[in-house]
Amino acid sequence: MNRRHDIDALRVIAFAFLILYHVGMLYVSDWGWHIKSSHQSEGLQLPMLFMNRWRMDLIFLISGLAAAFLLKPGQTGRFLAARSARLLLPLTFGILVVVPIQPYVQGVTNGVVEPGFLAFLADYYTARRWPENAFDGWQHGYTWNHLWYLAYLWVYTLALAALLPLLRSRWGQRVCAGFAGLRGPALLVLPALPLLFYSLVLQPRFPDNGDFIHDWYRNAVYFTVFLYGFVVARDEGFWAEALRLRRVALGLALSLFAVYAVVRHGLPETIPYWHEVLIVTLRNAYVWTMLLAILGWARALLNRPFAWLPRANEAVYPWYMLHQSLIVLIAYWLVPLRLGAFAECALVVAGTVAGCYVLHEYLIRRVSGLRPLFGLKAAETREVPALRLAAYGVVPFAALVVFIVWQS
Repeated sequence: MNRRHDIDALRVIAFAFLILYHVGMLYVSDWGWHIKSSHQSEGLQLPMLFMNRWRMDLIFLISGLAAAFLLKPGQTGRFLAARSARLLLPLTFGILVVVPIQPYVQGVTNGVVEPGFLAFLADYYTARRWPENAFDGWQHGYTWNHLWYLAYLWVYTLALAALLPLLRSRWGQRVCAGFAGLRGPALLVLPALPLLFYSLVLQPRFPDNGDFIHDWYRNAVYFTVFLYGFVVARDEGFWAEALRLRRVALGLALSLFAVYAVVRHGLPETIPYWHEVLIVTLRNAYVWTMLLAILGWARALLNRPFAWLPRANEAVYPWYMLHQSLIVLIAYWLVPLRLGAFAECALVVAGTVAGCYVLHEYLIRRVSGLRPLFGLKAAETREVPALRLAAYGVVPFAALVVFIVWQS
């Protein structure tokens, strides 16, 4: 099969929007974040909500698509080894080196951590117990903040490997073919039903707290869309139908979001159960139809070898790891200056983009020892044995987990 340029381009665009979304978190009012600007806007809530509902679902869907293309017949062990190295090594490095600026800034902003980054690091690396609400993840001493996606994706990859015998059985192939073979209204509606079920049954019991072990609602949603991506990746019939339905799906998604925004606006603290069911039904129908529309439009517009795509595709992982720490750090410097809203936001965006570009282009991609730490392929071309490759990721991450648990 020829390389799917639309999936590569969609991955680049999805993570670019993630960077803009996190810049928006600095300015949207009533939504907590690591640091907030003095220029906050209630009007920003609606466009942020528009993206918030499906942004991570899209990224896990793309991850499932990528897994389907990376998993070669008879090479499941090699696939797991490569994914372990590429996910867990950057996660461990990120927790220790890239992320700490975020809890430091949040702790100082909250008035709980004394200024002085090196002194903070000296305490942070001991995994000490911090004062309550010092920063997100204070209970554990360490935090992975925006890098949580890597940990979740690694577990979903293991779960996928465990499910492969079932998926490849006669019954599993029939189920997968049935899903990929959905057409018309069935494709617009049926894949949203499991997401609705999770919202009604799991979400009230397992709120989003960033704790993987107790995060059953988000795990159910993200693993399901991850499987959706894996199942449809190579099915040309599905992609032809997504392409055909792209206008209908987009129109339906926009209509659903408009009704959803009206129905949930200005609600009191307590509402009837039927009202809750209506809200979550609209939300999940919106999420799936938007995902389907995005896949269809990506197939229509992006499936071509853009000159910028190879370099941009390589840059996604390092930019993803770096961007939030850069946003937080630049905001920490700029917010006290009381610049105008436009000037401050422009500087945050420009500084984040420039920082990611310079660090990736002139340091990370050129230093062979840094490449694997930021999820890039090693400069050497020789093939590393699968067990050793897996150990590159599993051993340092396991050591960090043991240390944190031992300290707690």
